[in-house]
Amino acid sequence: MDLSIYRLSLAFAIPLMLFFGFHMLFARVPEKKSISDFLLSRRLMGAALLLLATNYSLHFLFMIRTKDVIATILLNMVTYFLCYWLFSTAMMVLLDSSYINRKRIKLNLGIWLIFCCASVLVAFLPMGLLRRSATFMLAALLLIYGVFLSVRVLRTYSSSIRKFNDSFSDDIGSYIRWMSIFTYWALAFGVSCALLTFLPDKYVFLWVLSAIPLYVYLYCCYQDYLFFHEDVEKAIHDEQSELVEELPDYHSDISARIDQWIAEEGYRKSGITLNDLAAQFLTNRTYLSEYINSVYNKSFRDWISDLRIEYAKRLMKEQPQLKVQDISESSGFLSTSHFSRTFSSREGCSPAHWRQSITD
Repeated sequence: MDLSIYRLSLAFAIPLMLFFGFHMLFARVPEKKSISDFLLSRRLMGAALLLLATNYSLHFLFMIRTKDVIATILLNMVTYFLCYWLFSTAMMVLLDSSYINRKRIKLNLGIWLIFCCASVLVAFLPMGLLRRSATFMLAALLLIYGVFLSVRVLRTYSSSIRKFNDSFSDDIGSYIRWMSIFTYWALAFGVSCALLTFLPDKYVFLWVLSAIPLYVYLYCCYQDYLFFHEDVEKAIHDEQSELVEELPDYHSDISARIDQWIAEEGYRKSGITLNDLAAQFLTNRTYLSEYINSVYNKSFRDWISDLRIEYAKRLMKEQPQLKVQDISESSGFLSTSHFSRTFSSREGCSPAHWRQSITD
């Protein structure tokens, strides 16, 4: 093994991971009740990064890889097993505040302890085929566990996106899209780690360096998400809450009410939610959502976005001198970037190019 490259890669990764871990674990955030889930999630991530940094430090200080490769691989897998659970739990807490409980904590820690005991037993086996085979079996179990956790996160994420689209006019899902990117990346990284940790010694530095971009991305996402967490938390809370009053399930004049609301350009109000419209139309959100999905064949968000885009197109035709930012605000979009992205996805070009094409 080229110890200089190996030690250099560890020396580069460890301070970075220690900084990320301690910052995510102890950095101050605004003292608000609504931030508690974010804070718990960030601390779980910080704990996972510090656990990985500790693992890397053992490699750096004692060069354990050069003494017993199989034992080192087993140590790595024990560390990854616990980190997989911490990573996935941190993601789930952001999507479902009721996810973490004593039963889940005891179950996953119990599974981890069983995995630790199995790893210790394998470590004390004599050198040979049996020891290597048992190590590969544990690696396969680790991979299955990681895939199971990732699938659960992705399913919860997809369910949240569908609910947001059916309940909110704004693109709340864009605030949590990084979670799916991170989960897919972490899944790919987990699979690669299971393979890279078995690499020949001269290539093992790749195992260390491959982790750095993932952790940089994770740290930056948590820093950015702090600004949007309250919006997502409110959306999740609104989605889970129910109307206190008993409202009728059906109104025969719902179509007329919607037509009148469209004629009055009610969709131009930013931040519209399905609950708002249900209360305004004197019906419940379930019926209104089903009505929009069946009549317009669209989710609530797509329906509102299409109405706003059509209004923006009319505005650009009637007042071509208006700036894109003014058109975006007048149409009800929260930001110009969201308006441009939505417009381009529907019309195949930017608002500026579309306006130019109709004026030429």
